Amino acid sequence: MIRRDAVGVIASIAPWNYPLMMMAWKLCPAIASGNPVVFKPSEQTPLTALKMSHILAEELPKGVVSVITGRGQSGGQLSDRPCRH
Repeated sequence: MIRRDAVGVIASIAPWNYPLMMMAWKLCPAIASGNPVVFKPSEQTPLTALKMSHILAEELPKGVVSVITGRGQSGGQLSDRPCRH
């Protein structure tokens, strides 16, 4: 038996290449297992993530997918937090 439980908010930072695919690869497993996601796209390709978040906002409850944009150091706030298991 495989048991999949939600673990909490997922912080996801994506590189610049394949922006739509990177977002899909990171969001789909997290959302499918019941976790909300804070997604940080590359500063070079943020428009893809913003457009996709608008599409997802029409289908998902508020707060399931959040997108933060900015330079690389803005992603540091996501990665500097200690992980609680």
